[in-house]
Amino acid sequence: MERWSGRVAMVTGASAGIGAAIAQELVKKGLKVVGLARRVERVQELEKTLKSAPGKLYPHKCDVTKEEEVKEAFKWVKDNLGGTDILINNAGVASMNTLIDGPVENWRKIYDLNVLALSMCTKEALQSMKEKGVDDGHIVHINSIAGHKVIDRASMYCSSKHAVTALTEGLRRELVNQKSKIRVTSVSPGLVRTEIGQASEATPEILELFNELPSLESEDIADAVLYVLGVPPHVQIHELIIRPVGEIN
Repeated sequence: MERWSGRVAMVTGASAGIGAAIAQELVKKGLKVVGLARRVERVQELEKTLKSAPGKLYPHKCDVTKEEEVKEAFKWVKDNLGGTDILINNAGVASMNTLIDGPVENWRKIYDLNVLALSMCTKEALQSMKEKGVDDGHIVHINSIAGHKVIDRASMYCSSKHAVTALTEGLRRELVNQKSKIRVTSVSPGLVRTEIGQASEATPEILELFNELPSLESEDIADAVLYVLGVPPHVQIHELIIRPVGEIN
């Protein structure tokens, strides 16, 4: 990770869970980290705990489903930090509902955040890297085991994560065709103990079931991100699936 010290990373969904854990670990490794979140006050609280770290956390309010806010955030990074070297697409939402019953509004929220926002941020990051002359940048999509299977009552969520799997490979091919050395990685965790269950408006019964299942911690995923960033520049970890021990499906 020494080669990344002093460089700029952007982390979406940095206010809690996996995003907050990744932002914290990158700052500890000496990076300048821009934490994007709607609940920016939570990123500001995290920043206070990292005053003595070798890097620095820059909280920035941004709803990544809104294109104008995404463009403004990347412009701020360009104007204040010179552009980005790393993008961690972490922001996401889950919703436990069926294709038979909907509601359609929940489907729209899933695709707006899990697919379109991820794609917009990726596009802006690649443009930033190009303008900055960065050819060793890295884009990491926080995907899910749901991007490789289908879970009951979560078909739309799974389809959005299957889209992330396809977008990862699609971008890899585009970068290869451009002879770019920028890398892209999909990190696909199994169940992680975060706030996403509550945010998904899951029923108390489903939340109780989740609590009984084997799970990972946010720090486990942050460690995985450090690993994929830290391998030599000629190595690309294309897909990394992480399961808790004992996970059945």
